[in-house]
Amino acid sequence: MDKWRMMRVFESGIVSILLIAVVVIIVLSVFFSFFPVMLWISALASGVRIGIITLVAMRLRRVTPSRIVNPLIKATKAGLGLNINQLESHFLAGGNVDRVINALIAAQRANIPLEFERAAAIDLAGRDVLQAVQMSVNPRVIETPIVAAVAKDGIEVKVKARVTVRANIDRLVGGAGEETIIARVGEGIVTTVGSSNSHKDVLENPDSISRTVLSKGLDAGTAFEILSIDIADVDVGKNIGAFLQTEQAEADKRIAQAKAEERRAMAVAQEQEMKARVVEMRARVVESESEVPLAMAEALRGGKLGVMDYMNLKNIEADTQMRGSLGKPNENSGNDKNRD
Repeated sequence: MDKWRMMRVFESGIVSILLIAVVVIIVLSVFFSFFPVMLWISALASGVRIGIITLVAMRLRRVTPSRIVNPLIKATKAGLGLNINQLESHFLAGGNVDRVINALIAAQRANIPLEFERAAAIDLAGRDVLQAVQMSVNPRVIETPIVAAVAKDGIEVKVKARVTVRANIDRLVGGAGEETIIARVGEGIVTTVGSSNSHKDVLENPDSISRTVLSKGLDAGTAFEILSIDIADVDVGKNIGAFLQTEQAEADKRIAQAKAEERRAMAVAQEQEMKARVVEMRARVVESESEVPLAMAEALRGGKLGVMDYMNLKNIEADTQMRGSLGKPNENSGNDKNRD
């Protein structure tokens, strides 16, 4: 009995120890979640003076302490002289604190004047401030698409250019982007080629395009500074002038054909109208001839025309028909052959 009692006591002691261990682990995890002691120790070891209560307050403000303390450690080591309130306010505004600190360190190493407020404004404007600083040190090459322009002689010229730009940090906020640079360069290429008397001038001196475009100050109002414009490729395209003349001639031909067809249709309609008028006049003649016997009959009844007069008229008609038949030798010869 004593042995069983001792085993029960031992088992209950083990269970109690396990429960206590679980409670201690839970308490420690909760404690370290609200009290980032290791982060506080790292900050103190790096020379950043920050209180543990401040870190707890960050938790209450829903700010991740590591996203503030670690960039602050880098800034302190770089000698930027920033405080925790600046970083925390930028984080609460939706900015990327680590990227801003990296940009400030890169600018300091490259002797580029950049303050925290300007870097934070650039970051909040949606631009990559670190990439802007890197582009200020290492210029970027932007390749334009093929731009087609037509010289005064009507020949199409296709030009591709490479624009070397450097970020202008002072104009990153509110300045235009790469699309504006590409559009302005394309406009300058079209203007330069269009003002050339011949496409041969462009092929002989392609650098005239870059000089003319560069002199226009195309980087005004943009976030970049144009260092150079190099013509990468120049090709001859179609003969636009001849093509337009051909199209115009074809259009004139179609117009002339349409007008001719219109005149033909009017002539056909007029011909049909004249035929109808001829038929109408013949009908009137037949109608008039049909009234002659009626008039003669009326004259005979009224005594205005005698029988001898009527017979003389018939004789004249018969004589006229005979004279007409004698004046047609073909019919007479045909009749003689039939008689034979």
